[in-house]
Amino acid sequence: MSDPRSTETVEPTATSTVSADTTKTLRDEPRGRTGWARILLGRDAIMIYLLIATIIIAMISIPRFASPVTVGFLLLDVIPVLLIAMPMTLIIITGEIDLSVASIAGLTSALMGVLWQAGWDIGIVLVLGLVIGVLAGMFNGFLVAVFGLPSLAVTIGTLALFRGLALVVIGDNAVANFPPELTGFFTSKIGATGIPTVMIGVVLIVAVFGVILHFTPFGRGLYALGFSTEAARFVGIHVARSKFWLYVASGGVSALAGIFWTLRYSSARSDNASGLELAVIAAVLLGGVSIFGGKGSIPGVVAGVLLIGTINYALRLGRVSDVVLIIVTGTLLIASVVAPSIFDAVKRRRHDRRVRRELPQAQPSGSVSA
Repeated sequence: MSDPRSTETVEPTATSTVSADTTKTLRDEPRGRTGWARILLGRDAIMIYLLIATIIIAMISIPRFASPVTVGFLLLDVIPVLLIAMPMTLIIITGEIDLSVASIAGLTSALMGVLWQAGWDIGIVLVLGLVIGVLAGMFNGFLVAVFGLPSLAVTIGTLALFRGLALVVIGDNAVANFPPELTGFFTSKIGATGIPTVMIGVVLIVAVFGVILHFTPFGRGLYALGFSTEAARFVGIHVARSKFWLYVASGGVSALAGIFWTLRYSSARSDNASGLELAVIAAVLLGGVSIFGGKGSIPGVVAGVLLIGTINYALRLGRVSDVVLIIVTGTLLIASVVAPSIFDAVKRRRHDRRVRRELPQAQPSGSVSA
């Protein structure tokens, strides 16, 4: 008969060896960046570095790029994308999407043209244009949040619906006799800087969405909602209400973009802002927002919008055709979706390989007693 004390002596030794190795492995496992390293090497910082590098390259290679005129036209081009990208960021963080934003802008433009041509006061025309955008956003939000329908299917349908309504409202006509003082304001610049005057309002809107997303309980709840709807509901987040108001905000801001588009070009048409949703989604995803939800930031999206706008404007100054510009935007959209997935897969594989190599191997049965 074996001595029970010998078994008692061996088993604690084996257990303590395994515990020590496990502790060593966990201690040696690399941790995420903290402090300044996280700020200077994060996704937002990388986007800003890419933006700066692109601007420098464009200034060197394109003679007419480095001028206040370029600054003015470039910012005027990106303002509609930047406006719509703000609510789109919040929507995609929750795991949803809104493809009807450009059609809402077009519907707003068409309504403005018809009302102004009918002799309505321009103030009332602007208010009603904003109201129609909010109503369109409420319609999207009602279908997605209350009925629980897939946002992709819903907004593809309303994309066609709102664009069709714009065509019904104004037809093939174009209204171009808006008040000159109003259209002049939307194209005016701040002194000799070339910066459009309306950028002041755009910056305020960007700041509001930044504060909501990063510094309020509602914004933090959107990240939780993007990771898991069930978990978000469990911790007390009102999922349906949150999604509904996001779509209302998206409709209202899209209407603002439609108003800006109409008054900048002094032209109300049913096809205004057509295809703008592609540029918006490409900029949002390029700015670090995950298409699967739960990840993203406002500074990264702003950098993404400016990066795409700079590339497109530089290529346009280089007399590159619009077809190439669409190809570039589509390529950036694909890259912004595929690249993070590849990076995460490589990171996971390296982590699993390290764990398999460093964790202690399980002892065969009977080895301790032997």
